[in-house]
This record gives sequence, C-alpha cells and structure tokens, in this order.
Amino acid sequence: MSSHGTPLPMTSRKCGPLKGQAHVPGDKSISHRSLILGAMAVGETRITGLLEGEDVLDTAKAMRAFGAEVIEHGGGEWSVHGVGVGGFAEPENVIDCGNSGTGVRLIMGAMSTTGISATFTGDASLNSRPMARITDPIALFGAQSYGRSGGRLPLTIVGAAEPVPVEYTTPMPSAQVKSAVLLAGLNAPGQTVVIEKEATRDHTERMLAGFGAEIVVEDVAEGHKITLTGQPELKPQTIVVPRDPSSAAFPVCAALIVEGSDVLVPNIGLNPTRAGLFTTLQEMGADLVFENMREEGGEPVADLRAKFSPDLKGIEVDPARAASMIDEYPVLSVVASYAQGDTVMRGVKELRVKESDRIDAMAKGLRANGIEVEEGDDWWIVKGRGHGKVAGGAEVDTVLDHRIAMSFAILGMASEKPVRLNDGGPIATSFPIFERLMADLGAQIERSNS
Repeated sequence: MSSHGTPLPMTSRKCGPLKGQAHVPGDKSISHRSLILGAMAVGETRITGLLEGEDVLDTAKAMRAFGAEVIEHGGGEWSVHGVGVGGFAEPENVIDCGNSGTGVRLIMGAMSTTGISATFTGDASLNSRPMARITDPIALFGAQSYGRSGGRLPLTIVGAAEPVPVEYTTPMPSAQVKSAVLLAGLNAPGQTVVIEKEATRDHTERMLAGFGAEIVVEDVAEGHKITLTGQPELKPQTIVVPRDPSSAAFPVCAALIVEGSDVLVPNIGLNPTRAGLFTTLQEMGADLVFENMREEGGEPVADLRAKFSPDLKGIEVDPARAASMIDEYPVLSVVASYAQGDTVMRGVKELRVKESDRIDAMAKGLRANGIEVEEGDDWWIVKGRGHGKVAGGAEVDTVLDHRIAMSFAILGMASEKPVRLNDGGPIATSFPIFERLMADLGAQIERSNS
C-alpha cells in the first residue's frame, strides 16, 4: 500500500512525442531546510515556491509542534515566525514524518541540543530505515536516544540540556548526516566541525550562511571540512525555492527516450552538488541544453531543454559523482535501458538504504520488463537494449518508494507494452503534480483497479 493510504495502481503506456514546458515543484531539499532554519531564526522568514508534497508538509507540521508559527498563504507562499536557536518547545504529541528521511533526520539534529524530548515515527518505509547514523553523532553532543534495534523508529530523542561542540567525520557520504550535525551544532557553544571524505550537496551550508551563521568551508587533507560557530542569532530571510532537479529528472529523462519529444523545464536548480545526472546524461549522448543561466538566492539556476535522443550509449558512471545524483540513479537506469550497451554504476551503496533498497527494486522491475541487470552490494549494471527494444508488459512493485514508482512510469512511456505500477500513491510525497504535469506533456498514465 502507499505511504498514506490504500494502494493506487497505475498503468503507463507508450505515447507520442512529449511537448511543452514542465513546471516541476520546488526543490525538496531546500524546502525542508527553509522551514527548519526559518523556525530557528528570530522573526519572520518568507518562502515562495515551497514544495507542497507530503514530505515537506510533514516538516511544516513538525515545526509547528516545536513552537514555530508556520502559515500557508497559498500558491507556494509560506511564512515562518521562528523561535530562535535553542528556542524549541517540547512537542505535546509524537512527530510523524511520514515517508521523509530528510525531514526526520534534520529535525532530530536540530532539536537534539535543546533540553527537550521528542518522539518520532513515520510510515512503514521510514520506520524500517536506519537512524543510528544520526543518533550516533548527536550522542556526542550529549543527546540520548531510545528506539528499536538499529536506532529505528519509533524513537525518542532526549536533547542535551548542556550540549558540547563536536568534531565529527561522516562515515559515509550523506548530506542528511552532515546537515543533522550542523543543525545540532547551532545550539552548542564553540565550534562544531564536520569532515566529509567526499563533498555532498551543500544546501545546508549555503542556507546557514544566508541566515547569518558563521560557517567556514575548506578543503583539507582529510577531505571537505565545515566549521560552524555555535549559538548565533539567525536572521529571518526571504527565500525563493528553485525548482527541484530531482523532480526535473523525470520529464527530462522521459523526453530523451520518447520519440520526437522536445521539453523545456524552467528554473531548475543546478547546484553543482546536485547536477550529476545531467552531466551523466550528456556523456551518454543526450540532447540537453542549458538556457538562461543565472543565480537566484545563492543557487545557480537555468532553463533545461531536453530532446529525444535515439543514439544514447551506455557508459561507466564516475563513482565520484554518486553523491551529486544519488536520488537519480533509478531513473538513470531507465534511460540506460534505452541506451546501447552497458551502463555501469559503482559506489552506490547508499541506494540500499533509501526509502527502499533501490538497487533491488529497480533490478527486479527492469528484469520483469525485459532488461538484463547485474548487481552487487554497491554497484549495478544495466544492459541497454537501445531505442524501441524495451519490451515492458510487467507489473512492478514500487515498494512504498516515490522514485521507484515514477521511474517505472517513465519506462512505460517508450516500452512496447504498458508497464503497470502496483502502487503509485507514494509519488505524492515528493511530486504531487507528477501525473498532471506528464499528461499535459502528452504522457498516458492511467489510474486503475487492476
């Protein structure tokens, strides 16, 4: 079943050319952080273009539960009246973060250095995901956690009444872990230091600086070092959320594989820590053009035009790029199915512990639809069949994962036979207008009971 209701079966059919503009939702990563940092500032933060998917709405509810005034004005415009660093109130009820790993991990970090307690839960998918990667570093600040084995939800955090600053080296590339530690460090005295062996998406660092925190980022022998000076007074901001590159990936990839397509996706955030997919697609021979390059709110932005690309080639994806496109590997594997030759993806162990085991879920679904896949613990290979040679015709298990569901919806748009999703409901967690947007471009995705 879907994350918030009964299963919603869908069928995606081969369609004619996709044409037009795809106005995708606001960036999910920036939307989460806008609400959380707005709640930790003093005064009113104004946000436009907020992603109003279930994941972000759950974060908005959580910020209200911690005492911030969060107001929806309509049309993606929101305001947050913050309580200041260290000003969170103790929630009266359990915090339900739904399907959002980003939301729950960042919120746990943000409250862990305040002398309050909070209990967190989520849907079946979120409650199965590992939280020790957050509870371990926040324990260094003095927070305590009590949950199921492996630090899984439901889980209670007892915040540190007298937190101490920490120096922490992340054990794996994870923007969520890094961000949770930095948010915890806001209410700790002195300097909190995070060292990453590989740089990950840097929205938190950019936004902390924008809110007035003293933060220094530098490359050192150990890797990427971020130093945050604690206990600042964060200043409220006016934030324009760029369009989400992870959501843009779906209409872009669909245009590449559907014959005759020409799709423009305006106002896409092209933060270099997020744009790895587009570089990879260009290396495969995709017809992608960046138009009207500019900067908005400290983030690089452009309009992205994608056209049908019949001569895509399989490549070996640079493993160093994995952190910048970790959420896009499922839909990349769909494009790889329509390329000639093998597409090799290595250094992607993190995919095993996302909303689902995404390597396993995509491999099973692709095989069922006639694509040969090889896989290991941290790698997989999709053996592309080329344009017009993907059979389709199978039903896939979307395993409560929005990106798995959308990826197989894209696969069906160019396969010989329709592709059925056992549950498209999770799509609403990140891309609530997906069906309508794709239909407006010319896709044929139908809801069904069979």
